[in-house]
Amino acid sequence: MTGKTILILGGGVGGIVIANALRQQLAPEHRVIVVDKRAEYVFVPSLLWVMVGQRRPEAIRKGLRRLLQPGVEVRQAEVQEIDPERQRVRADGQELAYDYLVVALGAELAPQVMPGFAEGAYNFFDLAGAAGLWSVLQRFQGGRLAVLVSAMPYKCPAAPYEAAMLLEDALRRQGIRDRCEVAVFTPETLPMPVAGQAMGQAVVAMLQARGITFHPTLQPDHIDTAARAIVFKDGQRQAFDLLAGVPPHRAPQVVRESPLANPAGWIPVDKHTLQTRFEHTYAIGDVTTIPLANGKPLPKAGVFANGQAEVVAQRIASHIKGLAPQAVFDGLGYCWIETGSGRAGFASGQFYAEPDPMVPPPRAGRLWHWGKVLFEQYWLGDGLQHEIARLGLNAGARTFGVPAAL
Repeated sequence: MTGKTILILGGGVGGIVIANALRQQLAPEHRVIVVDKRAEYVFVPSLLWVMVGQRRPEAIRKGLRRLLQPGVEVRQAEVQEIDPERQRVRADGQELAYDYLVVALGAELAPQVMPGFAEGAYNFFDLAGAAGLWSVLQRFQGGRLAVLVSAMPYKCPAAPYEAAMLLEDALRRQGIRDRCEVAVFTPETLPMPVAGQAMGQAVVAMLQARGITFHPTLQPDHIDTAARAIVFKDGQRQAFDLLAGVPPHRAPQVVRESPLANPAGWIPVDKHTLQTRFEHTYAIGDVTTIPLANGKPLPKAGVFANGQAEVVAQRIASHIKGLAPQAVFDGLGYCWIETGSGRAGFASGQFYAEPDPMVPPPRAGRLWHWGKVLFEQYWLGDGLQHEIARLGLNAGARTFGVPAAL
């Protein structure tokens, strides 16, 4: 058998899961190559804990190679061009040929798109920004702490609301809550709008129970850093003393400039197979756009990247083995919502349901917080993910909200 080359662009959640799944399912003569400009993986869900001092930055980083199965090749390089017609990728000036391509480059944080954001807000979607926010939070003496969603879409739809509740909890622990106001400003009509009205109203109730004000349907224009104010497109201004922000997101430049992208820069894919309009070319995770039955896009979240990676790995492996691919992505999703004080909510549902996703309101309690802690350890704990794979516990793990082994 002639060995095939599977090229995976991106070493985030989707890239790691698909690389390891393919390495497990394919014979050694087939090459599995991950290309990423970073040598380290950052466990993004734990940035919220870094932001409030519950994790050190070094505790949520891990070398990418340590997360990959033996036999997965890693190229530390920046992807500069994707040519699906010629089945070639250029990375750091070198041309790489492939038989199958998986684009898992994620969404790019673009704080520079909003004037004043980089100078006036702490970007807790970034490791340096989350650590910087914790540094200043420890010296905060009181005033208005604002959480801003700058634009849509953004990854991790629950994150700004988790951030508000965790920050409120931190102020309470510091003994200054009575001197502070906590407010959330967003273009959304409700939190996590794709998940439905019941979910959104449940999250608003969580915020209100903690004295956090929710300000929806506000379109930010820029940050007036001198006046410490968010300026909205309708001319309204909202002052702040400390600003935690979700920056604008966009597809990476190499994707926007490729034949794979739509006019908005994202990659359209088949909702069940994740195949692009090019044969043997797939895209997974935040870099994709998948319209749902209600016209809204599938949220950008790691759980979907994980599930899509499992499906694409099975489809590629089946095709290489001469079998008819059977795996399809079902739109199942879940998320934790950290609420502070060692508690969290958890919700799961079917996002491909019609006419709207079926996602019941979150269940809350200390158990769900510890579930997220275990989820973190699953990703970052040495050897745990590979032991799960060895024991064949993938399906059972996913039932309890844990993705398939890395």
